[in-house]
Amino acid sequence: MESTAYLLIFILVSACATFLTRLLPFVLLYRWADHPLLKHLGRYLPPVLMVLLLMYALKDALVTGHQLLPSLAALAVVTVLHLLWRNPLISILSGTGLYMFLTQTGLLV
Repeated sequence: MESTAYLLIFILVSACATFLTRLLPFVLLYRWADHPLLKHLGRYLPPVLMVLLLMYALKDALVTGHQLLPSLAALAVVTVLHLLWRNPLISILSGTGLYMFLTQTGLLV
């Protein structure tokens, strides 16, 4: 019973911490929503983060060559589907599914 109570308390504290970290920027920065720096960050930060995530995801494949073709095929599918439909859910799920299929079956390795 103690471990169940401990886990429930841990989940509650984690949920509260996550909620607060998502809420605090909106509460603290609402006065400066029209500030040029925040508008600049809002415009350019998401693409920069996407490039960083792409570099991180492909770093091992590009250096070692291991899983390079499945990674590039999944990247191509994500790019094409996103350009066609502009639906992140479809493009991400399709790319992930293709990557997992190619790596699990050993195709393109």
